[in-house]
Amino acid sequence: MTDGSNAAGALVAGVDAAMIDLDGTLVDTLGDFTEALGRMLADLGLPAIGAAQVETMVGKGSEHLLRSVLNHVLGQDQQAPAATKVEALYPQAWARYQHHYQAINGHHAQVYPGAREGLQALRAAGLQLACLTNKPQAFAEQLLRAKGLDGFFQHVFGGDAFARKKPDPLPLLKTCEALGTAPARTLMVGDSRNDAQAARAAGCPVVLVGYGYNHGEPVRQVDADGFVDALTELLPCAC
Repeated sequence: MTDGSNAAGALVAGVDAAMIDLDGTLVDTLGDFTEALGRMLADLGLPAIGAAQVETMVGKGSEHLLRSVLNHVLGQDQQAPAATKVEALYPQAWARYQHHYQAINGHHAQVYPGAREGLQALRAAGLQLACLTNKPQAFAEQLLRAKGLDGFFQHVFGGDAFARKKPDPLPLLKTCEALGTAPARTLMVGDSRNDAQAARAAGCPVVLVGYGYNHGEPVRQVDADGFVDALTELLPCAC
């Protein structure tokens, strides 16, 4: 951990619960995204997209991801003709993407080293846990089951569970309500500025992992309370 393990331990020691992001935090799902998007683009007769490009677009929900990919492959980002074409293609693209993603969800994804052990340690320390992701609820639950992570969480909330997604603070505040904990005593653990911005706005402490996506930007430039290289570093300490 760049800022020292004691800093993360002190944060965890001062909270009652933690909200854990999914994609880029618990599970590396870039392979799933790339495969499902590739199949969708082939269905539409559009050019393929590489994993490196997809990685910069992940994190703001499936709708944003799909529109970003369509804009990219059309090669006319931010131009009205491209936007018009994207919206015309979007309903068909969404249907094909949903079909393909459901079929391969978890097949090309791996649990990050230390993620399972970190969740076990947090639960052993008495923390309540919720998985809070911008991934659609059904896909999030399916993935957690497939990877054997579902049993760690009292609640799972996807990007369609509330009226707004991260970086809006609403999902965090609603999750705190469900957990019965105060925001100031509920840690947000994620991999991107979306998680950090939402936490700051909700009044929650936030720790980011150094191995996630963060839209292709260096995560340690984000305003957060700490950074870890594995969830096993999130262990309470008697500081």
